[in-house]
Amino acid sequence: MYLGTQVKPRDDSDYRSWAQLGVRHLCVDPPGDPHHWQLGDLLRHKERVESFGLTLDMVQLPMSSRPIEEQESPNVMLGKDPERQRELDSICRLIERLGAAGIPAAKYNLSIIGVVRTEREPGRGGSRNAAFRWRRVDPREPPSQAGIVSEEAMWERIDTFLAAVVPVATAAKVRLACHPHDPYTPPGWRGVTRVLGTVDGLKRFVAMHESPYHGLNFCQGTVASMLDDPGREIFEVIRWFGERGKLFNVHFRNIRGRRLDFVETFPDEGDMDMVRSLAAYRDVGYPYMLMPDHVPQIDGRDPSGVAFAYCYGYIQALIDALAGSAR
Repeated sequence: MYLGTQVKPRDDSDYRSWAQLGVRHLCVDPPGDPHHWQLGDLLRHKERVESFGLTLDMVQLPMSSRPIEEQESPNVMLGKDPERQRELDSICRLIERLGAAGIPAAKYNLSIIGVVRTEREPGRGGSRNAAFRWRRVDPREPPSQAGIVSEEAMWERIDTFLAAVVPVATAAKVRLACHPHDPYTPPGWRGVTRVLGTVDGLKRFVAMHESPYHGLNFCQGTVASMLDDPGREIFEVIRWFGERGKLFNVHFRNIRGRRLDFVETFPDEGDMDMVRSLAAYRDVGYPYMLMPDHVPQIDGRDPSGVAFAYCYGYIQALIDALAGSAR
């Protein structure tokens, strides 16, 4: 396992900064609509990343964490044909091109209402941290454009997606890494049951259309926010998915709190023991990127860059310390 990032580069200086900081593995997209990426676009993008001494490990399929109204492929989760079939066909051809370009993995989401948060809360030194407090949510908030979607319909739409893309990914040898629903919300809120917002739902998901190329973009912070006692329970969850080879990328972040009541933190100040977490990934033989995901808002001239740089250093130091202890 090794340090990575999925931050979108602002310009070439970000690529150079990552190389200088030792962040050599990236999930970064070519410009433009992913549905229109051709093989030449992907090869040029890969060559550009490599020109900075970096490695392109992963890109994002045109299925993001944004609400359905902002999606590039909305009909996959709306279940609306024939538009859904056209989007699925386009995604399958993209996966084939990723394989031909030598890009080994792609991450994606199966989202309808997007990432849900309440107002930010003060954190260490006056940072502004993302939070989710169910008590501050309007339980009567209306459904999205998708309307009322039953649990059975959610699983049917997920099954249709997997049935289309997993055989293609398997043939192309491209790992597909799905992000969990972030966060868990009570069934039926805003018209949907977030079936990938529980550990049991994720277990069912990875068992569907079984393939070594079908797994998770395992966001430790999101999975922690599904649990009643993340500080105690997270290690067994890591083991369960890791032992089955279903971890394809890790968002190595921490929270303070529990299901329906949490705040995001820097990795060293949350409820989960991140040293022990890293050892759990090592013990299951996890071989891919560990990366920061969300970071608190801080002050300064480059607040996001500095906050991420802190997390890069923290992750690399834990990797080095763990490797040293094993010698």
